[in-house]
Amino acid sequence: MSAAIKISDAEKQVNEFLERTHQLFIGGKWVTAASAETIDVENPSTGQFLTRIAAGNAVDIDRAVASARNAFTSGPWQKMPASQRSLLLYRLADAIESNFEAIVLLESLDMGLPVTVGRHVDIPKAIEWLRYYAGWANKISGETPLASSGVTGFSFTLREPIGVAGLITPWNAVFLMAVNKIAPALAAGCTCVLKPAELAPMTALFLGDLIAQVGFPEGVVNIVTGLGPVAGQALVDHPGVNKISFTGSTRVGKSILQSAAGNLKRVTLELGGKSPIVVFADADLEKAAKAISGELFFKTGQYCAAGTRLFVHTKVFDPLVEKIVTRARTLKIGPSALSDSEMGPIISQKQLDRVMGYIDGARAQGATVVTGGGRIAREGYFVEATVLTNTRADMSVRQDEIFGPVICVDRFEDGDDLDKIASRANDSIYGLAAKIWTRDLGTAHQMARKLHTGSVIVNGGGGESPLPFGGVKMSGMGRENGLEGVLSYTELKSVAMGF
Repeated sequence: MSAAIKISDAEKQVNEFLERTHQLFIGGKWVTAASAETIDVENPSTGQFLTRIAAGNAVDIDRAVASARNAFTSGPWQKMPASQRSLLLYRLADAIESNFEAIVLLESLDMGLPVTVGRHVDIPKAIEWLRYYAGWANKISGETPLASSGVTGFSFTLREPIGVAGLITPWNAVFLMAVNKIAPALAAGCTCVLKPAELAPMTALFLGDLIAQVGFPEGVVNIVTGLGPVAGQALVDHPGVNKISFTGSTRVGKSILQSAAGNLKRVTLELGGKSPIVVFADADLEKAAKAISGELFFKTGQYCAAGTRLFVHTKVFDPLVEKIVTRARTLKIGPSALSDSEMGPIISQKQLDRVMGYIDGARAQGATVVTGGGRIAREGYFVEATVLTNTRADMSVRQDEIFGPVICVDRFEDGDDLDKIASRANDSIYGLAAKIWTRDLGTAHQMARKLHTGSVIVNGGGGESPLPFGGVKMSGMGRENGLEGVLSYTELKSVAMGF
């Protein structure tokens, strides 16, 4: 995608944005938080102060929900034709495209996303998804069952917007996830309150500027920054919120599910993962190694669907591991704003310590560190891409979601049937995603059915349309993306009429 503005202009734009006094976006205006307290935001590539944001609390959440409720029940949004909602989403996509380089740079400084990833993955995908969901706004419909001849009556179903949606997004895909939750909610006719993660909220706030610029009615989208246990919890607890969509840890997801019982909110939870990768002897090793290596350092391993448990047929175990290790050792690790950095930093000192704790713990329990395993001595929060062998299923490094560039590699034998291989791959509390590498379509189809996950990717496959995404077991409930993602923001009403 060509940049709409020069990078020098983007740097100026980002610097001016960061120097602003950051407030809360409520009712179409930037307003001061009730407490006037702030939260410092760091640049993870340097560990240094970047800017500060408003620390919203329950009072601010109440104001934001009231604004969203008013927009939903009595504002122009309620009467706006679906085609007009669609047009606003298209305009927002255009506005993002016009500010493309600024968003890329801001995301890089704020959460450590390498600019190459921002330019080629996250920001283009956000634009693509906005336009995709814009197309759904005027295509949501109910059904009319076929009636028997002579029946005096008429029955049908309606799809109605669920109301006010509370959207809680993670720090590892700030802009992309904000768009991916706002867009289907608005396409369905809902209004929303967005609470971005406090570790990296800046592009979500930048999005607020664009939402105001393109002409969304006041209160349709509200953005409240603040701590998760304060602002996030207040949003979950609020009786005026009809649905919560949360992406984050399983621990917090469980808490949200309990809190939502207060008024039986609808809940969509996209939680943790410990995704298995299964490589059979007939796999294309070059393609598999490239994809697996890419997963190892993509977003520094800080994404939920990362393949972190690798099971390889013994015949190709050594050559595959060698290819992955070679790539890990030649990886360019550095500040995310540098165009040649292939892997950026861990989000914070706390998370870096956590990642190192898992690596050191595995080493102490007898695992072999084939490559990596250490912090990188430089400013910021950097760790080496790490490949472990000789791990056991009962080790925490094999069971827990680490959220870092750490992969555990194990082997299976000639005599292992698909049920046995699948059983090992399924040996996890999580069930978000799985990957299979084989040239045998029969093996691929059988394994896809045997793996207990929300999605399965075979030989690196993927399509342009957003497939439904979500997990089973402790990886969550409900689905986002695609038509299912839009319909999750609706209620189904049955109407039976007699004449």
